[in-house]
Amino acid sequence: MSQSATLASATPAKSEIETSTIRAISWRLIPFLVLAYFFSYLDRVNLGFAALEMNADLKFSPLVFAWGAGIFFIGYFIFEVPSNLALEKFGASRWIARIMVTWGIISAAMAMVSGELSFYVLRFLLGVAEAGFFPGIILYLTYWYPAEYRGRFIAAFAIAVPVSTVIGAPISGLLLGLDGVMGLRGWQWLFIIEGIPSVLLGIVTWFYLTDKPEKADWLTTEQKTWLSARLQAEIATKQAVRHLTLGEALSSPKVLTLSLIYFGFVGALYGMQFWLPQIVKAFGLTNAQTGFVTAIPYLFGTIAMILWARHSDATRERVAHVGGPLLLTALALGTASYITDPAITMIVLTVAAIGIFCTFAVFWTLPTAWLSGTAAAGGIALINSIGNLAGFGGPYLVGWAKDATGSTSAGLLVLSLLPLVAGLLVFLGGHETKTEFAGVK
Repeated sequence: MSQSATLASATPAKSEIETSTIRAISWRLIPFLVLAYFFSYLDRVNLGFAALEMNADLKFSPLVFAWGAGIFFIGYFIFEVPSNLALEKFGASRWIARIMVTWGIISAAMAMVSGELSFYVLRFLLGVAEAGFFPGIILYLTYWYPAEYRGRFIAAFAIAVPVSTVIGAPISGLLLGLDGVMGLRGWQWLFIIEGIPSVLLGIVTWFYLTDKPEKADWLTTEQKTWLSARLQAEIATKQAVRHLTLGEALSSPKVLTLSLIYFGFVGALYGMQFWLPQIVKAFGLTNAQTGFVTAIPYLFGTIAMILWARHSDATRERVAHVGGPLLLTALALGTASYITDPAITMIVLTVAAIGIFCTFAVFWTLPTAWLSGTAAAGGIALINSIGNLAGFGGPYLVGWAKDATGSTSAGLLVLSLLPLVAGLLVFLGGHETKTEFAGVK
């Protein structure tokens, strides 16, 4: 048999082992990680719904609420890089379990908020507890997925963000209806009921997650061999260009540029996330109606995110798939600031949500394209931690504008500048972005 015939006959076998391996990994990991991230994100942003009652009960001004919403990200920023390095050292199962249990306990404890000080302290501690979860999972997925699959499966994992609002917003609105049960206010029940699942899921995580492919007894020997060879080839390609140390990664201009881009994205994400329930409630709706209407932009964002990530993987293009949606978000937020009609406002904010979530998953293919090992752990964490400082800035801008003008419109206009600058940075720096597919066939 000729060499070409031998290679031709070998191709289907490789394709079959590749397909079966990716399928096995995806069924084992993705549903569980989506569930974990669902509760992580819900516990982070359910404050937006609690505020519909809590702000009046505790006499919080828009600025006090903005400070409390944002101070989460200060604790998150301080402990993000150490937390991700701890995951690299101790293993994903143990460290992610620790994160989930502690954030669930603190989230439920938000029911005990009685004034500004306790509000600020518990929100700060929630950020400390949750630090490292998202970048830890992004790093964890690079242990399991070759480059050409990362866009779609990071999107599959990140789907928990919009889905947490699609499902969580109506639930949160309904939980506010428990007002008076056992002497507790509806917003207190919201924190308690939505915090408990994170604790339980964290305990399960300790036993369920597998730290590395070589420890996966649910993969066959052939599947482990294929995956190891494929991932090692990609790592070698990255390191052939230049192997970065942790210190070099943390001070890399690329990492810092990506951090600024992510800052603009996160500012838009949380600026909408924390204030949208109050924007919708101002239309004259009940708490339950507010929950369902708030879910609409995130439903469309969910669908768009999956389709956009698949298109990015199929075309093997990243820069336009990140920069384009950021500019769309900026345009939509700026337009929303001039509109007063509720229906048109929701349409425009839905467009903004589509832009935000189309950016989300594809963005994380950029740093994972050229970082590996400990440099990846530190670099990804630094990008996420600096970017998430905008989780303070975005809500604060809207709160400051509302406090000064009595309306969120001016805040949306200022907020639109963050994704605008981020989108421009993507295109200006795009020529320096190494394709993750180069040299890997």
